[in-house]
Amino acid sequence: MAKYKRVLLKLSGEALAGPNKTGFDEATCLEVAKQVKQLTDAGVEVGIVTGGGNFWRGRSSENIDRTKADQIGMLATVMNCIYVSEIFRSVGLSTSVLTPFECGSMTKLFSKDRANKYFSKGMVVFFAGGTGHPYFSTDTSTVLRAVEIEADVILSGKSIDGVYDSDPAVHPDAKKYDEISIDEVINQRLGVIDLAAAVLCMENHMPMMIFGLNEENSIVNTVNGVTQGTLVTA
Repeated sequence: MAKYKRVLLKLSGEALAGPNKTGFDEATCLEVAKQVKQLTDAGVEVGIVTGGGNFWRGRSSENIDRTKADQIGMLATVMNCIYVSEIFRSVGLSTSVLTPFECGSMTKLFSKDRANKYFSKGMVVFFAGGTGHPYFSTDTSTVLRAVEIEADVILSGKSIDGVYDSDPAVHPDAKKYDEISIDEVINQRLGVIDLAAAVLCMENHMPMMIFGLNEENSIVNTVNGVTQGTLVTA
């Protein structure tokens, strides 16, 4: 039995790239699609935000104006969402990609009413293009969309399997948390999400599950309350 009715799944660009480290790893995306299909078949409503780090990091070049760099990042998330939504369709899911700005015929303009209409039809809704404004990360747009659509929880699928007190890649003895409050995340500067996103989580009491995307059946297990990840309470 699913623990949540409506979830917002955040997929990092790095996780989508899999072992390739850049671009798309189709096998990884297909595995995500199959798990999301299990969830929707069980009646769970799924919204998705992707990062863009498999194509572009916000600080990728010091020679580009910050606003323009962030706009490139927004477009990277649009590319990711269009690609992943097509992989989802290949396993029998209905999808729609919404953006906060006009994007020709490739996406539709975001509104809460439109998202709810699509959820009611059993569709997976992709929220691409961030907030539509520079200086906001995909962490912030993830929390913003989760709050707007009244999701029960944010599921954050990363290349790392939870929240640690230090970088486990650098510190082999790093301690992993099973549960931690967003206050502690902020105070200890753990870097789970950026400060603006963390404050938005805290003010709107939006919980978040951080888990390893590449672990077997990790999305389904997390929704069903069986996870090796970290619950960030708010």
